[in-house]
Amino acid sequence: MEVVITILALLFVAFVALGVYAGIKVVGATRRGVDRTITQARRTVEETTLRAKSYGQPGVPGELAHLRLALRTSMRATQDALHAGVAEDASLSESLGLFERLSVHGRELDEELKRLEREPDRATVASLLPGLKERTERITHSAESLRWAARDRARQFADDDLDALNAQIDVEAGALRHWTVEEPSAQTPTPMPTRAEGSAQDRDGERGRSAEAGPAGADAPPQAITAADPRRAAGYPWQKSARPETTN
Repeated sequence: MEVVITILALLFVAFVALGVYAGIKVVGATRRGVDRTITQARRTVEETTLRAKSYGQPGVPGELAHLRLALRTSMRATQDALHAGVAEDASLSESLGLFERLSVHGRELDEELKRLEREPDRATVASLLPGLKERTERITHSAESLRWAARDRARQFADDDLDALNAQIDVEAGALRHWTVEEPSAQTPTPMPTRAEGSAQDRDGERGRSAEAGPAGADAPPQAITAADPRRAAGYPWQKSARPETTN
């Protein structure tokens, strides 16, 4: 009885521990989902604000907003392309590592541009714009190079797979049409000779056999000559002779 109670107690403890672990997992997943939703909403609001500033505010604020918007758009597109491609092509992991290093410079530049948006000295910020534009172009160019290289690689793999699939389909289609490679004689039945043609062929065959038997008979030894039986020629006594026809 004590063994049964011990087993039941252990099962209860195991079920409780499993329930607590599952609850922690669910809470963690929910929290991550909420954080992801909040981050995405904040990003959407920031990008909408930057887009409005880049088109609505002239001068230095508009230039800074335009640089931030171009930087964030390029980096996010490259990140999405690499994360989507590495799931199917493991060789993109190295490219993803390079992009992570590039993202560090991108975040530093974005933070710097964000601080300069609140800078009251517009003249100093205007003097820094050429260097900021150059840094933004270098980062976005590197991000675009990684993104388009990953896309070209995926497209090349898709083209190679399509070529191989087309070749297999052609082979299968040829195998399904196997009757088209047979000889015409096997498809068309030989016509049966008519009665007149059969008689002519029989006569030709008899002539050929007679011609072949002639030389062969000359070489054969002569046979004994047998005299005719007079009884066959005379006939039987009860047979009447044929009546001659009378002429008028």
